[in-house]
Amino acid sequence: MPRPAPAGFAILAEDALELLRDPKLLEKVLGAFDAMGIVGERENLLAGYLVGVSRKLKAPLAMVIQSSSAAGKTAVLDAIVSLVPEEDRFSYSAISGQSLYYMGERSLRHRVLSIAEHTGAEKASYALKLLSSSKALTIASTGKDATTGRITSHE
Repeated sequence: MPRPAPAGFAILAEDALELLRDPKLLEKVLGAFDAMGIVGERENLLAGYLVGVSRKLKAPLAMVIQSSSAAGKTAVLDAIVSLVPEEDRFSYSAISGQSLYYMGERSLRHRVLSIAEHTGAEKASYALKLLSSSKALTIASTGKDATTGRITSHE
């Protein structure tokens, strides 16, 4: 598990534009990863960071980290996700095939969804594909109408 981002990496809103204009911005981001002890993954870390930042865009990016066993994927993923504010991320070891359809109040809009292993996401692969391509999920299922007690379709 990587160490938390270094204390000076968090910025105030008024400093954001100045930081965005800094020609050494990407080096500062890499410095935060170095401070966490994650080295040798510059391109993957920067790509992941940009994907995480894109969560606020109308059409955010998506990323799959894939490599051989014991290659450090989890450390890279944990480091990237640690730079996303806690309220903007959902991290799971596994998710069921229907779980994304029933997130309810826990909207995924402008959030990072992190699933530790491919095996943990297999049952939800169709929902993840739809979420990535169409940016929305809908499902029709049956349930009891509270007033009549009859089985009815709900969206």
